[in-house]
Amino acid sequence: MPAAPPSAAAFQLVAADCYAIGQQVAAEQGGTLAKASPDTEGGQPVCRIVVLLPGKDGQRPRRTEIVVPAN
Repeated sequence: MPAAPPSAAAFQLVAADCYAIGQQVAAEQGGTLAKASPDTEGGQPVCRIVVLLPGKDGQRPRRTEIVVPAN
């Protein structure tokens, strides 16, 4: 039996948590938070975090995508 879809309020709460998690991950890695979005993986809530890390010798920033548990 499929689970009921999450409410809009629950989705906004997870999105806000993902943003906070993303800021923490970006700070730990010395980069800039580019994107933080809620998702599900294997039925579990996760946050997809995109961090831009400074390039070396004037090169473009590197884009890193990290998936972390939402809770």
